[in-house]
Amino acid sequence: MPQIDRFKNRVVNIDFFAVEDFRALPDPDRLSLVFITSGKLNGILNERPISVAAPGILCLSEADELKVMEKLDVAAQSFRFHRDFLHSVKLSETQHYFPQTPSIQTGLALFRRDGSHTGVPRITEKAYPLLFEWFFILGTEVHAQSDARWACRIKKYLIQIFGLLEDLSHGSEQSPVDAALEYIHTHYSRKISLEELTKCAHLNRVTLNKLFQERCGTTAIGYLLSHRLKVAADLLTHTDMNLNDIARATGFEYDTYFIKQFTSKRGMTPTAYRVISRKFSNVQ
Repeated sequence: MPQIDRFKNRVVNIDFFAVEDFRALPDPDRLSLVFITSGKLNGILNERPISVAAPGILCLSEADELKVMEKLDVAAQSFRFHRDFLHSVKLSETQHYFPQTPSIQTGLALFRRDGSHTGVPRITEKAYPLLFEWFFILGTEVHAQSDARWACRIKKYLIQIFGLLEDLSHGSEQSPVDAALEYIHTHYSRKISLEELTKCAHLNRVTLNKLFQERCGTTAIGYLLSHRLKVAADLLTHTDMNLNDIARATGFEYDTYFIKQFTSKRGMTPTAYRVISRKFSNVQ
């Protein structure tokens, strides 16, 4: 059922199931993100066999067809949301909720069905604790509605979950650069030093930066900065989080440093970017 926002006069089309039994999946009206925390699920998704062992994620669209064949001690939870929830707020989350473009694009490929997207994205051992924490916060925010910005925070964590799953689906753990990239994608909200990345990749600074330059066109720390700014741009466009909160969520210790880096790399201040990104959507 949709959530009734007790702080504002609106309906928010999302829900969280702390215990998912798979009987009502896929949801015909919503996208579903299912987090399997223990056990193993075997089934058929769109006429193709799937097997999801914990920790695992199942991304289901409204048009998917899922038949569960076997559940082996499965424990799972799910977050379901209407596509309208991915749309940006009109001006402020403190006003009424008006779905409109632009919509969040990060992670939507996970719900498409083609040769590279099967509905079961890759999860690594390092990513699991972070996903578990973010899912826990999603469930808490949906049911507690702790303050007037609860829906805004849910968008923040959804963007982070999608971004991490999308990044993991593009890589593997076979090369030193992949190991460093995974570390960045799972820890970018915290302080990261070049020394940490060299230890993770088991390479010295010169070799790591050379490999990063060849693959990503920048150094390891340069990639870290660009990834942080990419997440920050999504949060600016799709939430009304203040600049200090966005800075902290993306690994910048001070909002002044975040503003300086964003302005330098994007050619405009974060505030200007927020205004332009939303105005641009209205002329599409």
